[in-house]
Amino acid sequence: MFRSLPAALLVLGLATSATALPLPAAAQATRAYAPENLRQLSVPDRVRVIEREYADQSRGRQIPDDQLEFYLDQVNSGWGFSRIKQDIATSLRGGGGNRPGAGWGGWNGSSWTGQTLTCSSNDRRRRECRTPFQGRPALVENISGTRCVEGVNFGGGGGVMWVDQGCRGRFTQGRGGWNDGSGQTMRCESRNHREQSCPTGFRGNAVLVRQLSSARCIEGQTWGQRGNSVWVRNGCRGEFGPRSGSGWGGGGNPNYSVTCSSDGNRQRSCAWDRRQGRPVVIENLSSTRCQENRNWSWDGNSTIRVSGGCRARFGAR
Repeated sequence: MFRSLPAALLVLGLATSATALPLPAAAQATRAYAPENLRQLSVPDRVRVIEREYADQSRGRQIPDDQLEFYLDQVNSGWGFSRIKQDIATSLRGGGGNRPGAGWGGWNGSSWTGQTLTCSSNDRRRRECRTPFQGRPALVENISGTRCVEGVNFGGGGGVMWVDQGCRGRFTQGRGGWNDGSGQTMRCESRNHREQSCPTGFRGNAVLVRQLSSARCIEGQTWGQRGNSVWVRNGCRGEFGPRSGSGWGGGGNPNYSVTCSSDGNRQRSCAWDRRQGRPVVIENLSSTRCQENRNWSWDGNSTIRVSGGCRARFGAR
């Protein structure tokens, strides 16, 4: 149950600027420490530290996904590790932690915040999580050391999603749908990273139904549409189908999106068509999590601004 921490987190002796994490008896010779400011760590390392602390306090139990997601958000808002430790202790005593009146472990152990849910393949085992939406899940943030790839180690639809092979991530409802009632799909593959064009065989706009490659298939970058053909490049291989008219997230134009990137952590402004409605992150393209009013914002008119390394694809709500 106990997971080893990265070498950078293993320290012998005492540390004045860090908080000690007890190890099981088998590893008493080495003390593991986590920095008080967990924002110094990568997201997967934050997960390992919080997961480890919960296991230590609960005698080996796995932290519920919704409680983990809550702590990850609190780290971004300024919580230190000592506060998380205290909150874990309170929650294990039945106090509900900093979520008054609510227990952890809803949605089959995954969480739904109104925007994302977390689903985890613990010990590399297949896991199913209920979703409050009927469409396919889309990865918002990878919080595991294992790369989550749709169709390879996560997928789903119809109110249930699955993860496998160590994938742990934050997910939201995928943009658009692919089932127009006919169930018609086609495959297009970029061999040797070369661009390939494939006729769709159906009318209207295409959507990625299932990624078949380890290379990411990103609309507008490694795949797109020209007329009645889909093109792929840079190793993207996938199955594509006609986009339904239901749209994404219950509103907006499902065919409209803008990619905006903070290169070198610099602030950047990108044009947004205000007639499309309010922008939301529909795909996080950077290792940095894009959070509204933290590293991206909308001026309420025609401009999206990103900073701090945020790189994302925005769609209309």
